[in-house]
Amino acid sequence: MPREDRVCSTVVDHTYPLRTTVTSNGIRVAVNPDPWVSGVSVNLWYLVGSVHEAAGKTGFAHLFEHLMFSGSANVSSGEHLGVVQSMGGNANATTSFDRTNYFETVPAGGLDLALWLEAERLSSLLDSVDQVNLDTQRDVVKEEKRQRYDNVPYGDAFPRLMSFLFPGTHPYAHMPIGSMEDLDSATLEDVHGFFHSHYSPSNLILTLSGAVEPEDGFALVDRYFGHIAPGRPTPRPDLGVLAPLTGLPRLDVSGDVPQDVVYCSWLVPPIADDANDPLGLGLSILAGSMTSRLHTDLVRTSVADSVEAFDLGLEHGNSVIMATAACAEGVTPEQVEETLMRSWDRFLQEGPTDDEVSRAIRSEERDFLADLSSIEHRSDHISASWSYFGDANEINKHMDTIKALSADDIRAACATWLRPDNAAIMTYRRSL
Repeated sequence: MPREDRVCSTVVDHTYPLRTTVTSNGIRVAVNPDPWVSGVSVNLWYLVGSVHEAAGKTGFAHLFEHLMFSGSANVSSGEHLGVVQSMGGNANATTSFDRTNYFETVPAGGLDLALWLEAERLSSLLDSVDQVNLDTQRDVVKEEKRQRYDNVPYGDAFPRLMSFLFPGTHPYAHMPIGSMEDLDSATLEDVHGFFHSHYSPSNLILTLSGAVEPEDGFALVDRYFGHIAPGRPTPRPDLGVLAPLTGLPRLDVSGDVPQDVVYCSWLVPPIADDANDPLGLGLSILAGSMTSRLHTDLVRTSVADSVEAFDLGLEHGNSVIMATAACAEGVTPEQVEETLMRSWDRFLQEGPTDDEVSRAIRSEERDFLADLSSIEHRSDHISASWSYFGDANEINKHMDTIKALSADDIRAACATWLRPDNAAIMTYRRSL
């Protein structure tokens, strides 16, 4: 059905054409053709993140986000970005706990060059990773850590929370940015070993979305990546499942921040678990809008200046749901916590109304389809679906799953996983 017909219809069609294959050397390739755009989004998920790092060697996954732009056998340092930008495209990368994502969007005529650049650095990056290059990028990462975590208000809140929620040896207890000490002690041999262990075709999901037909996309990936040895996929970490928290563990922090903030956190199932979708709708009802329960009970009553709730979307063992509230002037963290938890518990006892469920589903549909309207975000969703669910086509099933959820489903999931007595509380107080 033509795109304009879908937009005008009262029934929203959220199905996107999608073909997948696995190359002979193990690359999972997905192609989403879209004749209504003139560019192509190239999205690569390497299934390696900070969760795969060994103790004493943290920050390596994020370090490679920088090293991958620092040259290879036939590309000078910085030239990858320069070439993509020179043809009117853009490129970047991100690192999370569970994966490292490299992406670029280029005109359709630049797809060959974009894939060659990606294959070039996968096959020969280590030709350029010498001691000088390592030292340079290590300093860049350390400066990023200072700017994002060490020298900004609340910058240490998230790292403190993760080490508070997870046992010290747990891979999620440390942030992807790593520690200064581990970055300083990283040797050239360590770094080369990390690349050999995790950067290979068999550890890669590659999605093309936009002005490309599936068979053409498959052929191009094979042309540029087919000569690279498959390597071995990174084993999925077996983290086990941590039990819900008990005893209301508490952490008190103070610093040079503008106001007190209360953080309430729960250990919940990972992103692909059946509980994830009803929990997500529950969070939308609790804090997803200016008419949400927490906004009504805390912000409109001038108890808090802001409130939000979100799931970190972690992939292995457990994820984390957090609710945060910034205390209004003259209101203590204890008052904010009491009000938040009272509102939270009332929701668990009553469950959502049918109107709240309907609004939450419509909001999810609006946000999801708005995100997928961009080929950059759509290709990322496809890569994520294949990683998290083992099925790239999960993007075409998501809204059907959401629309099938009832008020009872949402209340049951939230009552199981988000009980007030299973929370951990961190209070970040303003230094006097």
